[in-house]
Amino acid sequence: MATQYEVEHNIKPSSTPRKRRQVDMSTFTSHLHNINPENSSSTHHNNPHATANPVDLAALYRLVQDQMGVLATTAPTDENRDFLISLSESLDEDILRPPTQIEGVSQEFLDGLDRVDRKKLKEDEQCPICAERYLDDQYCLVVELPCHHSHRFDLECVGPWLRSKGTCPMCRKEVGKRREVVVEKKAEEEEEEEDDMDGLYA
Repeated sequence: MATQYEVEHNIKPSSTPRKRRQVDMSTFTSHLHNINPENSSSTHHNNPHATANPVDLAALYRLVQDQMGVLATTAPTDENRDFLISLSESLDEDILRPPTQIEGVSQEFLDGLDRVDRKKLKEDEQCPICAERYLDDQYCLVVELPCHHSHRFDLECVGPWLRSKGTCPMCRKEVGKRREVVVEKKAEEEEEEEDDMDGLYA
């Protein structure tokens, strides 16, 4: 399975298997594609107004929870294991009482996240989810969340969490809504500036 970086840069995946501890996005992405209202015009839906049922939504959160649980069993540090367990436990409510719709960010938002230049990564800097050092991966694809400049993750690790929950795994701030608010404020400020300029020439 090609990584996100390999897909984006048209690189053929290496024949040697990857040994990195990372979230496997393939099953999650496939399930999300089948139930996400964003894809309601796809051939998977006969009804364009179809929405995911509670069972489908619970299964989506269970997939993320299972991935966190698998990584927790091989966590290299207590800190990493505790972090993964906290993420896993926070999904219990979503599995038992699924929300009426997927609360996560759009694929467009995920694709637009700021990529961290490899040169700006420290030698020992690692993903909080997989606990792998970024620079150990020849084609690392690290994203920085808008909530804080230090909240960085491997895109493949944080992708399922963001797509299903829409919050930063570290501080739990709603990252998608935060960016939308900034855009709205900017538009309001521009309108105010235009009004001020109109007043000058009145």
